[in-house]
Amino acid sequence: MALWAVAALLVVLLLLVIVRLPWIGDLGMHAATVERLRHRLLDPGNPLVDENTPSPYYSPWTVFLGVLARVTGLSVWVVLRIGALISLTLLVTGVWRYVRTLSAHRLAPPLALLCVVFLWGTQVFNWSGFIGLNSLALTVAYPSVFALGLAFHFWALLARALKDGPADRWSGWAAFLGLGAVWAVVLLSHQFTGVVATLGALATVVGARAGWWVWPRLGAGVVLGVVVLALWPYYDFFALLRVGGLEAIHRPLYMDLFARFWLVLAGVVALGMRGWRDRRDPLMVFFLLGALVFAAGGLSGHYSWGRALPAALIPAQVAAAVEVAGAARGVLRNMGAVVLAGALAVGAWAQAGAVGYAVGRSALPGAVAAKYRAPWVGYHWITPWVRYGDVVMARTMTARQIPAYGAYTVAPGYPDFFLPDAGRRETAVRTYFAAGTSRDARLGVLRAYGVRWVVQWPSDGGLPAGDRALRRVASGPRGQVLYEVVR
Repeated sequence: MALWAVAALLVVLLLLVIVRLPWIGDLGMHAATVERLRHRLLDPGNPLVDENTPSPYYSPWTVFLGVLARVTGLSVWVVLRIGALISLTLLVTGVWRYVRTLSAHRLAPPLALLCVVFLWGTQVFNWSGFIGLNSLALTVAYPSVFALGLAFHFWALLARALKDGPADRWSGWAAFLGLGAVWAVVLLSHQFTGVVATLGALATVVGARAGWWVWPRLGAGVVLGVVVLALWPYYDFFALLRVGGLEAIHRPLYMDLFARFWLVLAGVVALGMRGWRDRRDPLMVFFLLGALVFAAGGLSGHYSWGRALPAALIPAQVAAAVEVAGAARGVLRNMGAVVLAGALAVGAWAQAGAVGYAVGRSALPGAVAAKYRAPWVGYHWITPWVRYGDVVMARTMTARQIPAYGAYTVAPGYPDFFLPDAGRRETAVRTYFAAGTSRDARLGVLRAYGVRWVVQWPSDGGLPAGDRALRRVASGPRGQVLYEVVR
């Protein structure tokens, strides 16, 4: 009962996080994407700048949220909370169903849920697609959580289809075609999680030892999935395979590995035990595939391949839960339970600051409050003046948030490989704020991009506060100022 209570408490904590919806990282991008779809569902254009370009952020998931926003009239922040609730439900139930394909023990699912959230390391690591508690609290409204929750269901359904045999109704052609469509939705919704889902599916097939009957069905499912990917109207999925420039962004994935993930070693030991019993154990194969892709990325300099690391972490975390829950009573089970409980306690303490995203920092004890990292404040304060579709001049970090409220920025705050003039726009922003730029050059930038507003810190540079081309409208947190461009 205690284990079930802890798992339930974890879910309640995450529900409280959704109520507060802390903002950091890419949340502004996803809010802007939903906002564009609300206004122009079939042709939303670029989510960040005033250009008509495709974007990989227009996925089946964000299109659903855009339709929800359009039909209900709810604000984008309410819609994101609804999406986060759906994604969290998918994740929790997905872990449950997947673990049920691996163990019949009643304690395996709640223990696995705790392992995938707490069995990480002692250095907190936040990145979309990585679901340690702190990272999950900050990314619960991201498409990556939806995609990973759906991936767990995908693996569970695939395992069931492979297990039943050719005579069973579930293993018919329709089931595998449906699995192909689900696979495509995961890939379209979050491409990196789609890679993890694919590796997990390969491991499931290898471990199932299904007969010849499965291959035509699997082939049909893959073909349908590829067709869905090819026909998706909002962006060219296969063009992403030619995208470069992601390596510097992902280089940090290969840093501080031991501090970030050393508690997962308990799961690696469990995987070794499973591999000893069965060389085609699906969790063991899954782990090896994920570790191989991750290692190949590090050795070759393709650091974006590091996003496949969850394909090594998840099977290790699940294996730790399944092995401890299903072990026969005796000394070995007791030792395993003690080690895993200790690892979970250490992992939970390392991420204890995430509780602040649910209850606020003021409610935390001093030792826990020291672990809390405040989320972004946001730019609600500009909305009484800045309207949907207005263009705002702002530096990169500010530009990562302003589009969430409907405005555009001159340059995207995130890399945009479908925007042909992204480099020119970034140069224009640097030119405007550079110390040596003339007044005429700055005014030229504002005119060239139809800028109506400037948001800047006192130290940013740009036109001076008293310039006649600017009118001070409002002040924001920590000295930020909103200026209207006077035409």
